[in-house]
Formats: sequence, C-alpha cells, structure tokens
Amino acid sequence: MQTIFSAHILPFYTALLMIMEETDRLGLRYEIARKAIHLSSLSIPVIYWFISRELALCLLVPLFSGFFLIDLLKNFSTPVAVWYHNTFDSMLRTHELQGNKAYLNGATHIVMAALLLVLFFPKIIAVTAFAMVAVSDTLAAITGKIMGKHRFGKKSMEGSGAFFLSALCIITVVPGLNLFIGLAMAIAATVTEACMVRIGEFKIDDNLSIPLVSASIGVLCTKLFL
Repeated sequence: MQTIFSAHILPFYTALLMIMEETDRLGLRYEIARKAIHLSSLSIPVIYWFISRELALCLLVPLFSGFFLIDLLKNFSTPVAVWYHNTFDSMLRTHELQGNKAYLNGATHIVMAALLLVLFFPKIIAVTAFAMVAVSDTLAAITGKIMGKHRFGKKSMEGSGAFFLSALCIITVVPGLNLFIGLAMAIAATVTEACMVRIGEFKIDDNLSIPLVSASIGVLCTKLFL
C-alpha cells in the first residue's frame, strides 16, 4: 500500500499543490497589487511633460542603474538574493522566481523603457507611449482577470478591449497630439500587448515592447503623413 501511494498518489498530490500555488499566485488580489505599483509609473511621463529632456535623463539614468544593479546582483550575490526574495517574492510572477535563470524583473524593464523613450523619441510620442503601458496595460490585466471569458493564448478579448479603449482616452488628453498618430499608436500598442514579442527564443517583456513599438509607429506615421 505504501509503495502504491509513493508511486502514484504522491506525485499526483504534489502536482496538484503546484497547480494550486500557481493559481493563487496569479489570482486577482496578486494582480491588483502588482498593477497598482505598475500604475504608479504614470508619474514618469507626467513629470517628464514639465521638465527638460536633459533633467529627465539625469533622473532616469541613476534610477535605471540602481534597478539594473540589484537585478544583476540578485543572480550572483547570496545576501542580495536573500534580501530581494524576502522583500519582493509575494509580488513576483512564477517565472521570476526561477532561481536557475537570470532575468530582469518588470520594474527594471519599465524604467528601461522610460529611459529609451526619453533618449530616442520626441517628448509627445514618449509621453503617450509610456502612459499607455502604465495605464492601459494595468486595466487590460485586471479586466482580463475579472471578465476575461473569450481567451486567446494567455490574453482575452475583454482585456484587449479595455487596453484599446483606455488607450483612446489617453490620446485624447495628451496636449497637441495628432489624433491620427495617436490612433495608430493605440492600435500598435493593443496588438503588441495581445501578442508575445520574441527575438528567436527570447521573449521581450511587454513593459518594454508595448511602449517602444507604439512609439516607433508614432514616429513612422509622423514622418510618412505629417
């Protein structure tokens, strides 16, 4: 009897516990807590709107360096790894808890996105693109968790709809933004959020892909049509 339990029932029980843990980790309360922090990054484009590009870079370069350094050290330094996981484990996704794999977390990606937007794109395009990843991505994730019934892959039609509608609201409130350019950016951002962007086997974090793709489309449309 003990042999039967060990060979058949125990592996099933262990797998069931892993599924329950995964489900709980990806639950609504966890998603809202994570996205509340994500939404706070909206302060970056708001502040950037009122300051110069040079001052924005003076703020973002050390901010990104700090995030990146912690992300790097946690993979190689035991004391940093212990502090990091004791502090942030409850907010990390399952793939971010895999200790055998080096990764950058979502916060580092979003600060990197802000830095790249300020470096390479006009202010109005950068502000619009970043506002979309801060607000629209947050609403898409929460709507998908609550109302997502029509799913494709890991996304839902309801979540994508929330992303697009909120992106439309954003382009109407950014002062001086051409609505045609804004609409193209909203569509590009929605499609990017719904799809998984990869380079070979490497998956691009959507905190990075959404703003950079939408900003690139905005610049391209500006050059082509304005």
